Amino acid sequence: MKTDVVFIDPVDTVDRRRDIDFVVCIAGRYVLDRHMDPNGNRREGPCRVVKISPESMTLVAPVKGLIGERVTTTVWELGTFEGPVLETDRHGFVMSVEMSDEERNKFATKLEWYQKHKNHTLSENRNYKRIVPRTPRSTILLSDGTLVEAHIVDVSVAGVAIAASICPEVNEPLAVGKIVGRVVRHFAGGFAVEFVDLQKPQLLEKLLLAPAQP
Repeated sequence: MKTDVVFIDPVDTVDRRRDIDFVVCIAGRYVLDRHMDPNGNRREGPCRVVKISPESMTLVAPVKGLIGERVTTTVWELGTFEGPVLETDRHGFVMSVEMSDEERNKFATKLEWYQKHKNHTLSENRNYKRIVPRTPRSTILLSDGTLVEAHIVDVSVAGVAIAASICPEVNEPLAVGKIVGRVVRHFAGGFAVEFVDLQKPQLLEKLLLAPAQP
C-alpha cells in the first residue's frame, strides 16, 4: 500500500507562528526614548500588555509616544523588549518587537507555552461545565460606569474567566455583558468573575455579548 509523504517546511511553520496574536493581560513597565523628567532622565511608567505576538505587542499605557519612537518594555512574565511605536489609539499603542530570527522562533515557543499554561493557577470551582463561546468578545461595566472591552477565556452558568485591559480588585462588583457578578480571583493573564445568580445555559452567550447598560 502506497503512503504519501508530506514534507513540512520548518520556515513556513515559523512564519505562521509569528502571525498569531495572543490575548493576554500582563502588567509591565515601559520607557519612551523622547519622554524625559526635569533631570533629563527617561520617564518610566506602568503599562499593561493586552495582545502579543513574536512580531509586535499592544500596550494600554497613559503616555502613547510618537509613531517611530523607540520603546523599551519589561513584561513581568516574559522579559524585556525593544522596538519602535507602530501605531497609537485612545488606550495606548502598538510596538514592534525587534529580535533575530532565532530569538523570534524561541519566543514563539515561549508564547505558546504561556498561552497553554496561563490558566493553570485558576483554582475556581469546576463543578459546572465550562465552554469557550463562539464569539469571545464582550464588555465589562464597572461600578463607576466605565465600560471596557473584554475577551472571554471560558464561561459556565456560574462564572466567567476574563482577559481585559484592566484587572479589577477581588470582590469588586461589575457586569459582564448583561450578567452581574463579582471578581473572585486573579490569574496569569486575567481574572475570574462569579455570577450573582446561576444562568440559563441557552442564554449565556447572548447575555455576555450584549453591551451592559449603565
